[in-house]
Amino acid sequence: MAAKLKKGDQVVVLAGKDKGKKGAISRVLPQQNKAVVEGVNIAIRHTKQSQSAQGGRIPQAMPIDLSNLALVDANGKATRVGFRMDGDQKVRYAKTTGEAI
Repeated sequence: MAAKLKKGDQVVVLAGKDKGKKGAISRVLPQQNKAVVEGVNIAIRHTKQSQSAQGGRIPQAMPIDLSNLALVDANGKATRVGFRMDGDQKVRYAKTTGEAI
């Protein structure tokens, strides 16, 4: 199945404790059907100090399910993603505005 959301896409959270927050996707985990979004689903991780890194309580963005994310269109609102053929190339587009992403 083609990826509707990719790394670098601006998304909005549709459900959960961070509903309504916007951010950019920093990592996609297709096997788990999840993505890591900057500034969303933050958890505190307690890490031990090492020679290269400081220890302590470090906030870290955790994966969120792809079904709880929607792409942000040019108007700043959530939109669904579709696919169409432009010549011989498959292109993602926003369903609300119809423009290519």
